[in-house]
Amino acid sequence: MLEIIVLTIFIATISNLLLTRLHIPTIIGYIATGVIITSMLRLSHESNSEELHMIAEFGIVFLMFTIGLEFSIQHLIKMRKEVFLFGGLQVGLSMLVFFLLAYYAFGIAVKSSIIVAAALALSSTAIVLKILNSNRDINKEYGRRALGILIFQDIMVIPILLMITIFSIDDLSIGTLLWKTTLDAVILFIILWGFGKYILEPFFNEVVKSNSDEIFIGSVLFLVMGASLLAHTLGFSYSLGAFIAGMIIAETRYKHQVEADLIPFRDLLLGIFFVTVGMQINFAVIAANYLTILGLLLLFTLVKMGIIFFLVRRVAIKRIALKTALALFQLGEFGLVIFELASAKDLVSPIVAQVLIVTIILSMILTPFVLRHISAIANLLAKEKETDTAYIEQNRLKDHVIVLGYGRLGRKICEKLELKGVQYIAIESNIYNVKEAQKSGKHVIFGNAGKKSILESVNIVEASAIIVAFDNSEKLHLVCDILRAMRLDASVTIKVDKFIEKEELQKEFPDYRIVVGTEQVARGMVDSMLKCELD
Repeated sequence: MLEIIVLTIFIATISNLLLTRLHIPTIIGYIATGVIITSMLRLSHESNSEELHMIAEFGIVFLMFTIGLEFSIQHLIKMRKEVFLFGGLQVGLSMLVFFLLAYYAFGIAVKSSIIVAAALALSSTAIVLKILNSNRDINKEYGRRALGILIFQDIMVIPILLMITIFSIDDLSIGTLLWKTTLDAVILFIILWGFGKYILEPFFNEVVKSNSDEIFIGSVLFLVMGASLLAHTLGFSYSLGAFIAGMIIAETRYKHQVEADLIPFRDLLLGIFFVTVGMQINFAVIAANYLTILGLLLLFTLVKMGIIFFLVRRVAIKRIALKTALALFQLGEFGLVIFELASAKDLVSPIVAQVLIVTIILSMILTPFVLRHISAIANLLAKEKETDTAYIEQNRLKDHVIVLGYGRLGRKICEKLELKGVQYIAIESNIYNVKEAQKSGKHVIFGNAGKKSILESVNIVEASAIIVAFDNSEKLHLVCDILRAMRLDASVTIKVDKFIEKEELQKEFPDYRIVVGTEQVARGMVDSMLKCELD
């Protein structure tokens, strides 16, 4: 097993290094790794241990948890039209069309057709949002409409997973199953909601007092896996418990730091899941059905694009509707999850699952190429001029100042910025400073400035300036490395305590403005003295 793990990590690393140069998502690299491992070692999915399958399933658990972190009531209210109207109609119409095709055209059983239709209605949240963010198209009109639809699709994952659980139980009537499921869901929600309302905040306060990163991460892992285990005990999927736990933590001030700490676990475990998906691919089935796969890929693409274009065209120009449809034409990673679970519970036949999994993978491979040339494709089919500015959030951070550290110095800097009317946001790792600042209405969030995801959450790419105002020299070097790796256009000002620190940093980061605290104090004292003498 150890040899397999080492070989898997090596192949995954090399394949993803090659694929990222072609702008192909790492998901494809992990799936390719599974295919290569299976071919090299003559393994089958069934030959792997249950422990590996369990680890892979927790990749989906952490994915659902981080999605739950993104759901807040205010966010949903602000985008209610894009999410519930367009997202609901897209999923509903897509499921209807795909169900009719599966049941009448391909003769698949009713339960299986419903599951297939639900999986095919979803698009790839991971790929689309990553590329839209990197292209800075997320705040354009088509980007916001795509985001709203993706949010609703993510919400629908939970009912779909519940549906698989219900369909897999044959010894109870539908009425009894619905009653039992509803009761268990209420119990699960009450337990987690009660914990979140009365225990979570004091619990995190005590954890943060320890000033220990490993204890904080350990406590978050405990919450995620504990909520998942509770959901599983009540008969639900692990993912449902993780999703609810994410929603509860999203209402606390620890949201950003929790998300930053869990992203590495999520991505690693999710990678293992997609390796196991690759291990399932049967090339004999693909060779026998390659024309069917290509035909289905074209059919699914045209159906989904047609539905999205039709819906968005009702309220937007042709070009915006076309770009929204192009952004969401693909089938998503949750389709792989759904077919994996449905196949394991004998709700979808292995051949059908195999054909559909390969179809999904092909559509995901095409997505980065389409999204990176979406404007050029739209130019060929629609010449209208876009007017995206009306859809940019009014309170979105842009051309702002980011202050790293909200101690005495950081507090003074923020006060000066406020007096000058400059928009800013501060990141502070001391929870007491954060609480006091938030009580006063200051723009301060809790988080570790040494985490790239924390910096991205405050839209650092579009910041006008960054001020580093903390004293930890080791952390200072780490932050500077991250800022340099992100290749920001913003000016960076750093405060140090000693001249030797300034000299060391200036060699490594010549473009950054480094200020020695003692020098500024001395200058201020001399200026004050000279002013007194003149008076």
